Amino acid sequence: MRQRVEVELGERSYSILIGSGLADEIIAFVRSAGYSSHGMIVTDTNIAPLCAERMAGLFANAGVRAEIVTVPAGEASKSLTQANELYTRAIEFGLDRRSPIIALGGGVVGDLAGFVAATYMRGVPFIQFPTSLLAQVDSSVGGKVAVNHPLGKNLIGAFYQPDAVFIDLNFLKTLPRREIAAGLGEVIKYGIIYDAAFFAWLEQHHREVLALAPDAAAHMIARSCAIKADVVRQDEREEGLRRILNFGHTIGHAVERETAYVRYRHGEAVAIGMAGAAAISERMGLLADEERQRMETLMRDMGLPLCAEGVMADAIYKDLFHDKKTVGGRIHWVLAEGIGAVIVRDDVPEDIVRSAVAGCICESVVN
Repeated sequence: MRQRVEVELGERSYSILIGSGLADEIIAFVRSAGYSSHGMIVTDTNIAPLCAERMAGLFANAGVRAEIVTVPAGEASKSLTQANELYTRAIEFGLDRRSPIIALGGGVVGDLAGFVAATYMRGVPFIQFPTSLLAQVDSSVGGKVAVNHPLGKNLIGAFYQPDAVFIDLNFLKTLPRREIAAGLGEVIKYGIIYDAAFFAWLEQHHREVLALAPDAAAHMIARSCAIKADVVRQDEREEGLRRILNFGHTIGHAVERETAYVRYRHGEAVAIGMAGAAAISERMGLLADEERQRMETLMRDMGLPLCAEGVMADAIYKDLFHDKKTVGGRIHWVLAEGIGAVIVRDDVPEDIVRSAVAGCICESVVN
């Protein structure tokens, strides 16, 4: 069974294909794309041994010799230093303006490879093959590509859409439970910000979702991609509506930075941030206590943390002002008005923010 989600952006439109075993569709797409005969697969040390050679074989069958470049697994690879190494390899391989750069991995690989594709020769073709649940439901869709800076996450980047996204459900079989839970952080977010019925479905089917039962996994991924595609269609460059996709990310990014991008997976940090944003929403009179509790219960049921260990409230608070959503010194908070609806506010009082941040720190480490 195949599911297809269209990202409708005029000349930059593309398809997301979801299913198990997509080799025939991949070969057919590459043969029809008009690419040069040389490309580059960017993957990491976790994924390369599992499927990089097989992916290169599919491209070879389609007439493209795709050189494999492996970067160290982990957030540290999202750097200008690593991007420069990929530019060097691309030049050495003789890649031209019709040479595809292929992202084979999770969110780090997709962001890094996409950033290189957006900037090498002022832009070359780019295809996403996300292997983690988090990348499949979020980072591979929508065209945000970036590397990190020591002062903040994703501060150096571009909006650059892929030619296609291929989501092979077979990749999910390799994921440990923690990686599944991390991906579910972003899935829950979609229900909170856009679709109350989807949130209720997640509540009712959380056991099947956690187990990645085939029908549940396919529906969850397709609906998540469809929600993000609809938001991106209306606001590709985050000038308005697309900001709602940042629910939970303001505090979440600060948690990641204060734990050196090592202790928490991105989806785990987003869950902590969503708990904080829900607390702010309730304090601002936007969200009922019952709905906040539903959010927290679902995150717990999915195995996600609601508080961070080993961080200080003052440091988290200061980090908020390095976030991309801070403009003119004012933080643009995405806040919940209920399950399925959010609003962007820049008038949250400091005491409410500090209280929410304190609530996001596990009590055992609070001084």
